[in-house]
Amino acid sequence: MTDRTALVVGASRSLGLALAGELAERGFDVVATVRGETPEALAALADRTGRVTVEHLDITDTGQIDALRERLGGRRIDLLFVNAGITDADVPAAQVPTEVFVEVMVTNALSPMRVVEGLAPLVPPTGTIGVMSSRQGSIGFNTRGGHEVYRASKSALNQLMRSYAARMAQDPRTLLLLHPGWVQTELGGPGARLTVAESARGVAEVLVGHAHDGGLQFLDHTGAVVPW
Repeated sequence: MTDRTALVVGASRSLGLALAGELAERGFDVVATVRGETPEALAALADRTGRVTVEHLDITDTGQIDALRERLGGRRIDLLFVNAGITDADVPAAQVPTEVFVEVMVTNALSPMRVVEGLAPLVPPTGTIGVMSSRQGSIGFNTRGGHEVYRASKSALNQLMRSYAARMAQDPRTLLLLHPGWVQTELGGPGARLTVAESARGVAEVLVGHAHDGGLQFLDHTGAVVPW
């Protein structure tokens, strides 16, 4: 099937950029969003594949979410994946300035849900809505601490997605929370097990392989279930 469209929210660099490329290679027409100017790497990907178009979106701006929905019009989005997010300094939560705490929570938990709610009308009943979460959002796996506010933001995102799934219990669309693995990104560090390309391949495989499952699942890049 080659007439599928994927919308990757947050594709300017790293995992989002690599995922856009993976999905294009798998036959998707990809709409990739960036917050600012189009990075050279994404522009090059669009030129090379002929399957990637770039849209601009700051997920913390509800007006921009509405405007993107209008620009996409009646376009069918078979896969909506929200990748955008930020991290903060690895310090105890009590030491984090209030404005930083708010920024991380709004960007990583509230804004992805606003994107899901705002753009879900473009996703058909057979479609998939995915959000990039993290194993660090798992309460059961938190035995070492660290990155407390980032962890809390991903836990909040997971909870919000569960609430969304409960509200939409009769909706046949597939909902996925994805843990990309321990990746060589700004958060994961250079000593992480996976390259960005390896992680993106795994995430793409899970998104495609579980496209018709229905319901909500929290999975990692190999398809294994992650405890809540």
